Amino acid sequence: MRRSRQFHYPYRSLPGPLLLRYEALAVDTESALHRHPWGQLAFVESGSMAFVVEGEPLFAPPGYAAWIPAGMDHTSHNRREAKCRLINIAERYTPALPAAPGIVRLHPLFLAGVEELFDRGIEIPDTPADRRLARVLIDKLLATPMSQRFVPHSDDRLLGPILDALQHAPGDNTTLEEWAQRVHTTERTLSRRCRDELGMSFSQWRQRLRFQQSIPLLELGRSVQQVSAQMGYASASAFIAMFQQFSGTTPQKFRQGKKG
Repeated sequence: MRRSRQFHYPYRSLPGPLLLRYEALAVDTESALHRHPWGQLAFVESGSMAFVVEGEPLFAPPGYAAWIPAGMDHTSHNRREAKCRLINIAERYTPALPAAPGIVRLHPLFLAGVEELFDRGIEIPDTPADRRLARVLIDKLLATPMSQRFVPHSDDRLLGPILDALQHAPGDNTTLEEWAQRVHTTERTLSRRCRDELGMSFSQWRQRLRFQQSIPLLELGRSVQQVSAQMGYASASAFIAMFQQFSGTTPQKFRQGKKG
């Protein structure tokens, strides 16, 4: 049975540069639709969370944070148990951050600073030293690139149909050269379109797709071997290495809700 969760903040505006919250979410929890006048990073520490921001889906895999700009209606859902850290950023800093929702892999120094504040039970940095730390963290965030989607898409006439086909069959191991022959172009042209349209190579995009699509399968209880085969890997060890590269944890530990 799906649980509904209300996130309540007793502020009309943040009294400090940051407001920190830790959330341990039970299985199948959905947050009520809400908005706030400040920006928010939802860092998924374990598990995974799917967001809907202004009616558009936004997926945050383990180890990534969802960026939700100020004033945007949003809700979230987690199929399995999830732990996340909500990092709310005061209104005066948000104009320098992206105006659109997105996904970000947070810098280790940013995470270390946030971890220190959480470990000391700081919800709102209010001492001079903690406020300085909060501003350093915000500066680090401003320098960290964000992407609108973890797995980007393109409507390019050559590339779009290939991406659509792989969304439905992520385990398809057709090479870029073979795809080029099917759509009557060259491998070089497709490779250039991947860089221009997606900001990454074809192989990098396919790895991201497989990582994202493996998560719900693991959450449904499929074995690592089953998911590995479905994602097109010749061995479970290759799949585990890919999963760990993106999430920082193994598929088995992810399913158990453990870090690292």
